[in-house]
Amino acid sequence: MRVLQRVAIGTGAATALMLAGTFAPLPASAETAPMRLIGPSTSTVSAAATVRPQIRPTPTPRPGPTASPTPSALPTQPARLARAALAQLPVKGRAPKTGYDRTQFGPAWSDIDRNGCDQRNDILRRDLVGVVAVRGTHDCVIRSGILYDRYTGRTITFQRGARSAEVQIDHVVALSDAWQKGAQQLGELQRVSLANDPLNLLATDGPTNQGKGDSDAASWLPPNKIVRCGYVARQIAVKQRYHLWITEGERYAMDQVLASCPAEPLPS
Repeated sequence: MRVLQRVAIGTGAATALMLAGTFAPLPASAETAPMRLIGPSTSTVSAAATVRPQIRPTPTPRPGPTASPTPSALPTQPARLARAALAQLPVKGRAPKTGYDRTQFGPAWSDIDRNGCDQRNDILRRDLVGVVAVRGTHDCVIRSGILYDRYTGRTITFQRGARSAEVQIDHVVALSDAWQKGAQQLGELQRVSLANDPLNLLATDGPTNQGKGDSDAASWLPPNKIVRCGYVARQIAVKQRYHLWITEGERYAMDQVLASCPAEPLPS
């Protein structure tokens, strides 16, 4: 019994000593001893001071040059189709031919692009192959060449002189037809442009061009059926560019041709 009492007394004393050590006040020297922070900074601060983190202002980004989009990033514009452009042309009746004269469209074969050559020779150079020019004309006047004629599918040898008329320059939209379908309202410069616009000009077989006259698509199409889609598409492009209209019969004929080639693009 005495042994148990001694053990209990010893245990209690030990516990008391431990608690006393836990809650005992720090020495005065310990209260004022500096504290060392662990981290990049090695400076010491007082325990009583509040440690505030350093806040560095975020730099304002400077605007840099805008990068140009690469070709692959550019939006792809779908090609304009002749049939869609046809649907946008106004449809009206043919106006009277009153007042029409070739001179309403300026002198024949003007040099509208000011390259020193008239439009007839420019188109011959564009549409013929194996072209030979007259010497001393700065390669402007075409003396000879070969035409693979679109309208007939024939191969025609052009030779300046007595046989020049075998190859003629066709106004795809005839000037008389244009006059009756809106060109009367165009200004003089616009009419000159229409008569000399390369979009509206094709070198072709002379007799075939004579047979076409001032017909529109409702009354004349190239004998060579293979080129009809391109021919009609070119007429539509010209009429759209110069704000000309078409008749109902013309619209029907064009639509019938383009039904066989719905993806025919609009030339420019």
